[in-house]
Amino acid sequence: MVTSLTAQDRETVRAAVRTAEARTRGEIFCVAAAQSSEYRETPLAWAAGAALLAPAVLLLAGIEVSLPDALGGGWTAAQAGEVAESAVRAALGGVILLQGVLFAIVLVLASLPPVRRVLTPAGLKRHRVRRRAHEQFLAHNLHMTRERTGVLIFVSLQERMAELLADEAIAAKVDSKVWDQAMAALTDGLRRGDAGEGFARAIALCADVLAEHFPPGPDNPNELSDVLVELPGA
Repeated sequence: MVTSLTAQDRETVRAAVRTAEARTRGEIFCVAAAQSSEYRETPLAWAAGAALLAPAVLLLAGIEVSLPDALGGGWTAAQAGEVAESAVRAALGGVILLQGVLFAIVLVLASLPPVRRVLTPAGLKRHRVRRRAHEQFLAHNLHMTRERTGVLIFVSLQERMAELLADEAIAAKVDSKVWDQAMAALTDGLRRGDAGEGFARAIALCADVLAEHFPPGPDNPNELSDVLVELPGA
């Protein structure tokens, strides 16, 4: 799994963007983030769930609250009531203690980065990756190109997920599913440990689409940097 990029990866991306943009009026911009979120809610959710389920697990395991035999011992009703109340209080106290201990243990274990990544639902990861991609689209002014032909290729390394966002002029002519092949090429490169090659293949596939709808003209300025932007974890 790719967790960082090399100097060769950066140069591969820069060269691929430059070659691609010679074929089209579209502007391709690449961003790689270490991760899109720290997912701090994941350990809390798992710890709270484990603690809340503890009483149910005890009941399913057949744990029972036993009371001293109040019959035949000459106990009054008041004494029997006090004994029963004490037993219930002790049982509740034990359950609460168990819940607290279980919450703390699960919280610590689930907070370990590798464990937290595994326990975080894929849907939440996708949402955070998509949200950060939109943030980067605006932050780097891809919506400000002359013909509204900016394309962002965004990858989140820890999640091994990628997003492609196209500005309105492109979106009006190209169905979003057309980019699936490019995104598959990028994520395949990440899985194989070759981020540079994955980016290069995705960029070339994007250029094929852009060249069909936005071929280069006599005036084709390079409005966005060709350099891969790298971001730390969120």
